[in-house]
Amino acid sequence: MAKKTKSILYINGDGVGPELMAHARAVVDELVSVEWVEGEAGYTTFQKSGTPLPQATIDSARACDAVLFCAVTSPPNIPNYKSAIIGLRQALDLYANLRPFDSLPNVPGPAWASGGIQPPPSASPLHFAIVRENSEGLYSGIEESDGERATATRVITKKASARIVKFGFEYARSRHFSKVTLVHKANVLRQTDGLFLNTGREVAAAYAPAISCDDAIVDSVAMRLVKSPADFQVIVTTNLFGDILSDEASALIGGLGVAPSANIGEKYALFEPVHGSAPKYAGQDVVNPTGMLRSAAMMLEHIGHKKEANRLESAIERTYGQRIVTKDVGGSAKTSEMVAAIRNNLS
Repeated sequence: MAKKTKSILYINGDGVGPELMAHARAVVDELVSVEWVEGEAGYTTFQKSGTPLPQATIDSARACDAVLFCAVTSPPNIPNYKSAIIGLRQALDLYANLRPFDSLPNVPGPAWASGGIQPPPSASPLHFAIVRENSEGLYSGIEESDGERATATRVITKKASARIVKFGFEYARSRHFSKVTLVHKANVLRQTDGLFLNTGREVAAAYAPAISCDDAIVDSVAMRLVKSPADFQVIVTTNLFGDILSDEASALIGGLGVAPSANIGEKYALFEPVHGSAPKYAGQDVVNPTGMLRSAAMMLEHIGHKKEANRLESAIERTYGQRIVTKDVGGSAKTSEMVAAIRNNLS
């Protein structure tokens, strides 16, 4: 019996989103046959229909095998405006945010990007991941203000902590990592992070001794990611900490433009680049397509096309080896030129 064609909901988003999505769809179509279903979300959708996340988009996401999402704009000056991506994560219960960090050829660290000294040639390539709890914490959306005083409620539950730590250990096992680090601030946030840490240790016991577990304070981890990122294999942490640390870690492999991510739940999955919508670059053919294409590769693996996902990753690496890359990572290629080289390297 022939395999059922997978259906992918694609959401163009705002700013540079539509052009990056068009490139990603063209690359995926060279590798596999999928059914593309268009959905709308973001600030442009809000301007058109009065909501950044129509119910029709949520319904389509539930009906498809995966969601491929590009960046959206979340304007800070509109009261009660709710981020489309946060809304989708909550509607689909995408509790795990996964961001792998893998070095690419010819992309030195952040010192080079700022005009500093290049790292030594012997520096080992980075290969680690950050797993972030995606459903609660300070992003629970529970805020209030009287104009003089504002508060936000940080929600940490045993259930959510247990399932995100289990996800982290299962990911570590599937990728042959041998250590998971629980990142927290339990020395100050004794109740909330204390619950996260203690629950994490309980979950970790089931994976010992094959996968070890340690823990670290979030501010020390922020420093160690700069000084000695190779210390880490899989980091598991809460929502806000994971958001900040993963953006910091992106700088170690070339910046936000090269970093992919996945949002995974029990039933649904959504894949998106880490970078924003960058409206000032829209239509200029200058943005780095790597994060978008790496996210597409993660999606391909998720829907059962691991071989094709590996082909895409290898084509991206070869293109970096040829230095056919955009300005942000030291090259001079346009977006379209870089994508053309990646497509050529697929063969």
